Amino acid sequence: MQTNIYIFFIAALIPLVIGFIWYGPLFGNTWMKEMGFTKESLANKNMVLTFILCYIFSFFIAFILQSLVIHQGGVFSTMLVSGSTGLEGEALAYFEDFMTKYGNNYRTFKHGLLHGILTGLFFVLPILSIIAMFERKSVKYVAINAGYWIVTLAFMGGIICEWA
Repeated sequence: MQTNIYIFFIAALIPLVIGFIWYGPLFGNTWMKEMGFTKESLANKNMVLTFILCYIFSFFIAFILQSLVIHQGGVFSTMLVSGSTGLEGEALAYFEDFMTKYGNNYRTFKHGLLHGILTGLFFVLPILSIIAMFERKSVKYVAINAGYWIVTLAFMGGIICEWA
């Protein structure tokens, strides 16, 4: 199974694009109110550095998301012998046969979308909710931020599952 590394660079753009829309025209004013921000208080930030760091962190997310949306990679790791760096002999033949038969199963945008949504609901939402409870943030705050990550991870997962 060959991995298309360029897809991770493309998928890492998704949080920036969706964030521009989500925290802009869709929920920008509500989010700023929930955070206690004003347009003036946000204006004095180094946005170039912020976007560069966001892109780097988004690349990390895209890279790890691959293991959540593409299941065939687990076959390779389960067949490795301890201390080995690759498959040999019978194990290699079995792996190649398996990948020929099943390597493209569930490698669709729709399947990645589903796993992205599940990751957002069952991983990101609880984390944001726990943090928000201790920070005394509102349900609206959690809904805006968790909603962003659920949508973002859905699209990232779809792209990665289909084309990585």
